Amino acid sequence: MPRLEDHCWTCSCAPSRGESEDRAVATEARDMMSILATVLRGAYGSLHGVRAANLLRRGAVLFSVGVFLALVLNLLQVQRHVTLFPEEVLSTLFSSAWWIPPCCGTGAAVIGLLYPCIDSHLGEPHKFKREWASVMRCIAVFVGINHASVKLDFANNVQLSLTLAALSLGLWWTFDRSRSGFGLGITTAFLATVITQLMVYNGVYQYTSPDFLYVRSWLPCVFFSGGVTMGNIGRQLAMGGAEKPHSD
Repeated sequence: MPRLEDHCWTCSCAPSRGESEDRAVATEARDMMSILATVLRGAYGSLHGVRAANLLRRGAVLFSVGVFLALVLNLLQVQRHVTLFPEEVLSTLFSSAWWIPPCCGTGAAVIGLLYPCIDSHLGEPHKFKREWASVMRCIAVFVGINHASVKLDFANNVQLSLTLAALSLGLWWTFDRSRSGFGLGITTAFLATVITQLMVYNGVYQYTSPDFLYVRSWLPCVFFSGGVTMGNIGRQLAMGGAEKPHSD
């Protein structure tokens, strides 16, 4: 009769050598994935911080440009008696109402930041004449259009408005030529004209010889060219200021 000690007993719960190696590999894989996730989170946080800082810098530059152009162009219109402010307002800096520069600066920052975002959303990066020399020429043409709006003398305001409309479209065609730029320029002109109408209606200031409800009929043309100009500045800033050859 066989004895109990003659039988060889094995426990099924004891891990084999292959199973131990598999568990070690799985543990190492989990550790590596955890480290990789930590690195990716850190990289994303750093990238997000860089993008936020870049966005703030671009917004500050656009705001400053908008404030400067508002001071210069509004001074020109006040001197030519195109716009009339209360007497107590004209004693302030550059004969301008205090709220005009920050409002124009904020609008310039919004428009300039919105243009490259729309380009990215549409998947159509704007590459036409992307260089600072072209942007500076665009600013010069925009200032010239504003100067013409108060300096040129026509038989009636309709002729002046048509002339400025042609110049504004010429500015867009020369320095932009994008559908997004044209659409945002039209939107800017519409919204800015409506806001100006409301301010004049409420007596904040007034225009001499209004022929388009409470304002001058050429005002949307100036707003359109201003929107295109700030859009070009915003696009160039979004590119990091890199000089790139343009193609006609």
